[in-house]
Amino acid sequence: MEYQKKAIDFEIQADQLLERGLQADRAELISRLQAVSYYRLAGYLHPFRVQDSTGVSTDQFQKGTDLRIIWDRYCFDRRLRVLTLDAIERIEVSLRTKLVFHFAHNYGPFGYCEEKNLPKLEVQEYLDWRGSLQEETRRSKEPFKKHFFEKYGDHHQNLPIWMLAELMSMGSLLTFFKGVPPELKRRVAEEYGFVDELLLSWLRTLNAARNICAHHSRFWNRVLGYPPMMPNSRKFPEWHTEDKIRTDRSGIILMMCRFMLPKVSETSFWHQRVEALFEQYPEIPVLSMGLPERWKEHPIWRQNHS
Repeated sequence: MEYQKKAIDFEIQADQLLERGLQADRAELISRLQAVSYYRLAGYLHPFRVQDSTGVSTDQFQKGTDLRIIWDRYCFDRRLRVLTLDAIERIEVSLRTKLVFHFAHNYGPFGYCEEKNLPKLEVQEYLDWRGSLQEETRRSKEPFKKHFFEKYGDHHQNLPIWMLAELMSMGSLLTFFKGVPPELKRRVAEEYGFVDELLLSWLRTLNAARNICAHHSRFWNRVLGYPPMMPNSRKFPEWHTEDKIRTDRSGIILMMCRFMLPKVSETSFWHQRVEALFEQYPEIPVLSMGLPERWKEHPIWRQNHS
């Protein structure tokens, strides 16, 4: 089927939304559409659509659907993405530091250049990983890259692993962690009190969440494509209380970050900034995020609570 929709002016977009039942001042609605686009705002409007007798969403909005509610959810989501990225960045940098430390001590600064030192990667997977890192190195404008090749370029075509790691995307870091020998992976995971399979699962989920946030996509009530593995109930009973947290919604990301950040930085006050955000937007339905209503009293969130 050929896509035949044509671009329409902001004024017409606003009129369509008003005709479908959105309550808003027309001038304000046009201004909002000019700022964020119809298509982006539509993602926040979707839960308010009327469903027909078969459960299919129509173009009409439920009674009481007000632009103020929609805009509050949009603003909440934007700030939530910033907080989530902040937490994931801290976890990513911590993992990078530990992984590079152990790998370099075992295999030297250029050990990653030998496929045998990443035995858990298939040949093509390893080649693709190396190719992506070479491209990142080529494109980098970092002064340390220029200095290294000016001084050592007559003998080396690759950066030492501790320099290269600073150019890695989180996806490349994830591939690196996946590929190292099991004993090294276990050593890194133990520093977080995890088993390696659990840490790898969490990193996959955090990487997916990071990509959603970094591309400014809707996050607050997102269904996750990579639900994380849950910790063992005997060692981590706090993850298995009656107040269940859905593993396929964005709320699990907040809980994972809350759980890991004290292991990364004992002085982190990230959780307080998250609480302040929710307090500013009390109408946000936390159940849509996969969180229990009393989520701030959950044992995971209350850990080391100052």
